[in-house]
Amino acid sequence: MSSIATNINASRAENAMTNASQLVDKSTKELATGRRINTAADDTAGMAIGSKLTAESISLQRAMRNANEGVSMLQTADHAAGSMSQALVRMREIALQAANDTNSESDRSALDNEFTQLREHLNTAIDSTQWNGKKMLDGSMSSVNLQIGASSGDGHSVDLADFRSLSALNTAGIGSRSDALSALDAIDSSLASIDETRVKWGANMNRLVHAGDVSSNVSLNLDDSRSKIVDADYAKATADLAKAQILQMAGKAMLSQANQAPISVLQLLR
Repeated sequence: MSSIATNINASRAENAMTNASQLVDKSTKELATGRRINTAADDTAGMAIGSKLTAESISLQRAMRNANEGVSMLQTADHAAGSMSQALVRMREIALQAANDTNSESDRSALDNEFTQLREHLNTAIDSTQWNGKKMLDGSMSSVNLQIGASSGDGHSVDLADFRSLSALNTAGIGSRSDALSALDAIDSSLASIDETRVKWGANMNRLVHAGDVSSNVSLNLDDSRSKIVDADYAKATADLAKAQILQMAGKAMLSQANQAPISVLQLLR
């Protein structure tokens, strides 16, 4: 039934157009941002879950970088310790050669000079090996704490080294056979100390690499879960936009027809 005072069909057409326009706006925003949830009104629970997953993922990525920085730091220390170990091996060889009475005075002097240079190399390595301005081999920093997980309890402590104990070599010499034999004992002790420390560092590096890999994998899984909740489904958003645009056009046509109805009635009454 047509009504002159109240145009129900026009109201219905306007409501349909409003709903279609809202769907167009929503679908357009999804396609523009790539996100299904752009405001809390879109999906309150989904936004809360997505925010939590994002925070956890970002935290794990930071933890992964912390672990990688720890590996780099230990690699720096291990490289220096490896250089020291090589120097000690050469010093041991020199000491053995100097312990042989077949050497002339000039031979022994040359060997002692090389021995001294290598000893200075050890002291330089101990004093200059640093990470971010922090010395790692002179005992000034006994350990380093690394946050390798997203939780407060995911810390890992790594013992560094105090190779100042190698200073016993500072008084070692190979000027005589007896001195050379004494130097051998000091060198062996120093080599054992360095090797023991490097073994521990190696185990810690493996632990840190594993922790970084775990954090990376969990972060990727969280990102995937968050994406399924928050990100837009492009195929669905595109289909929704096309549907909404068709409904908009249909609504305009319906509204036009609905607005013409009262006019037609009035014309009949004239």
